[in-house]
Amino acid sequence: MSEDDATAIVGRITASADYADLAEMPLVIEAVFEDQDTKRGVIEAVGVLADPASVFATNTSSISITKLASYHPHPDKVVGMHFFNPVPLMPLVELIRAEQSSPETVEYVRGMAESFGKTVVEVADVPGFVANRVLMPMINEAILCLEGGVASADAIDLTLKLGANHPMGPLALADLIGLDVVLNIIEVLHRDLGEDKYRPAILLKRMVAAGKLGRKSGEGFYVYG
Repeated sequence: MSEDDATAIVGRITASADYADLAEMPLVIEAVFEDQDTKRGVIEAVGVLADPASVFATNTSSISITKLASYHPHPDKVVGMHFFNPVPLMPLVELIRAEQSSPETVEYVRGMAESFGKTVVEVADVPGFVANRVLMPMINEAILCLEGGVASADAIDLTLKLGANHPMGPLALADLIGLDVVLNIIEVLHRDLGEDKYRPAILLKRMVAAGKLGRKSGEGFYVYG
């Protein structure tokens, strides 16, 4: 990206801590912490102010879109719009229809995502959708391998990079996502699907309890900065 392009993009961004600034927005995309109560607070605050025609898209990684839509005064205007990290580089958006989502809302968000240059896949409103239902058990299994002394963190990541052609190893990816977010997603899968294969590794719980959350805290499976 050129310096001029970067400056132009930054110039189009306005920061605010006032929900009132969202009142006339045609589309609001929520991307707060992966916790149902936290998201509910945002949805309710925006819903009170939003125009009835405004669309509310949640970037949740695993929480039921139908449940989140129930917190909005116009649930037909709520849809899941799950981006992938890092968003500027990852082309995929999972589009998740709540039970209440209107066809018009779904198609509007599909069009917006495509206008961002994203590839859209529509998936069912089930815990973890597609990507995290597959990805999180893999990350959890990598943590269990580390916990069990199967191999070092470097060796586990290198094995997946070279053996499965992944651009990043699962432990490095967990650090990028944030270990607290990884734990929250796995706990949602475990609770809502009720299967032991989604039980989070003890090491993951211990690291989150210790504040070792990955890149954002400076230490996770690796040390940063």
